[in-house]
Amino acid sequence: QVQLVESGGGLVQPGGSLRLSCVASGTIRRINAMGWHRQAPGEERELVARIISGDSATYVDSVKGRFTVSINNANNTVYLHMNSLKPEDTAVYYCNADIVTHSLRRLNVWGQGTQVTVSS
Repeated sequence: QVQLVESGGGLVQPGGSLRLSCVASGTIRRINAMGWHRQAPGEERELVARIISGDSATYVDSVKGRFTVSINNANNTVYLHMNSLKPEDTAVYYCNADIVTHSLRRLNVWGQGTQVTVSS
């Protein structure tokens, strides 16, 4: 019914920048919130940034001032702009969305993940 497709991951040197994108498609009536989580090897998945439609964004402390999450409601896309990247940002980044479908079902949807590697 609803699918999230991420793009924009890759290999970047410390101090560099990347932009992740995530497009939601399907029988979407409303998007309540979208955001990004990440999971490093051997670690638990953590919330990185989240934006509620029509409201402000929240960030995990480790990325504040470096990452910016934004949403384009016209095309159901959420972005994560990552600056001043550090090796500890290396992880698989997952898009997540809180969506209401046309049949008024509320879904918590995950993307397939995109790898971000910060290394020299």
